[in-house]
Amino acid sequence: MELARALYTLIGSFAWPLLPLRLWWRGRREPMYRSAIGERFGRYRASAPSAPVLWVHSVSVGETRAALPLVQCMKTRYPDATILLTHMTASGREAGRELFGDGVVQAWLPYDVPFAVNRFLAHFRPAAGFLVETELWPNLIAQAHRRNVPAFLVNARMSERSANRYARFSPLSRPMLQRLRGVAAQSPADAARLAALGATAPIVTGNIKYDVSIPDNALTLGAEFRLRFGASRPIWMAASTRDGEEALILDAIARAPMPPGALLIIVPRHPNRFTVVAELLRSRGLPFVRRSENAAVPIDINVVLGDSMGEMSAYYAASDVAFVGGSLLPLGGQNLIEPIALGIPVLIGPHTFNFAEATAGAIAAGAARPVADADELARSVRDLLSDPSRRQAMGNAARAFHAAHKGAVQRLWSWLHPQIAATVAAARAPTPPDRD
Repeated sequence: MELARALYTLIGSFAWPLLPLRLWWRGRREPMYRSAIGERFGRYRASAPSAPVLWVHSVSVGETRAALPLVQCMKTRYPDATILLTHMTASGREAGRELFGDGVVQAWLPYDVPFAVNRFLAHFRPAAGFLVETELWPNLIAQAHRRNVPAFLVNARMSERSANRYARFSPLSRPMLQRLRGVAAQSPADAARLAALGATAPIVTGNIKYDVSIPDNALTLGAEFRLRFGASRPIWMAASTRDGEEALILDAIARAPMPPGALLIIVPRHPNRFTVVAELLRSRGLPFVRRSENAAVPIDINVVLGDSMGEMSAYYAASDVAFVGGSLLPLGGQNLIEPIALGIPVLIGPHTFNFAEATAGAIAAGAARPVADADELARSVRDLLSDPSRRQAMGNAARAFHAAHKGAVQRLWSWLHPQIAATVAAARAPTPPDRD
């Protein structure tokens, strides 16, 4: 083990005894964190799946949804394969269950310590691994390389800010990236940053999130939401909001009132903040209805709290305008492709470094509009809700922009399949009996 990774492992070892307590604490609001804690340390109760195993790691909700078209390609090409889907967050695991049901095997990815990742790899014996977006773990990748498990970083993104952080720890990050069998980046800028950090000949396949189709049941639920919220009301959505953003938005709309009857749907990014946002609304004396109440929204109620998981597409489908959160504060923004796919006019704050390429393209195409702060957001929402023709023009631009960027998953699979065919075939081969 190289010195940098040994130091990384040693420093991490001081936190190991506290990790079960942290999971138990987080499980107060998200009970899934308390399930199968042993898996976090490489202990899996279920028997090992039959070979070949194709392993996809998607840390949370966005990456899990992005993995959907890739998993569909795997199932089509290798119908006998077991798809192993791993996560780190409760929301990601729940999203995987909702999207794939029993069509995949789900497990927690263990913490990045050698004994845990070795148990994980020994138990599942994957023929190949696919790490989605920025899931880079030094010990995991090193042990996969040692066991000759080809690991690919797919739909990879690397912001300038993240690249600078990785560069500061080059003795750790460079060997890690060099051990990957291949890297497929979302954009030329992502590929260039990854190459500078040590990745070998990354290619550009585009962003597979453009290939994620909106399920019919989400559209149906969106139509139900629209009726429940008020079919004739102007409705806008603050999606994937982060800590501090809701207060900024509420302050701004108090200074710049919305059109008569306008309804705001607030959907916090993390489910552990549903209660926090509810208390914020109560503290301001703002009456609201929680989605979990399954109740119609009276005309004198102007806020709905979207306290549910896996229904983001339905919330978007019920809205006339969408603000994509994580962008009013320097948090990097969230994915704006989903509302664009639905033809919803999008507003986005100034901090979008996590999704810079998609955001810049959407703005240039007229599918999204940037806002400098919460006050400009409130003014822009008011203007769009009052101008159906402008909303329609942005919606048409959004659909055209989305259609122009499809096809990434086919480019990705055309590159991946020749590289993994031999390892999948080897995994299918029966193990020869031991000889005395």
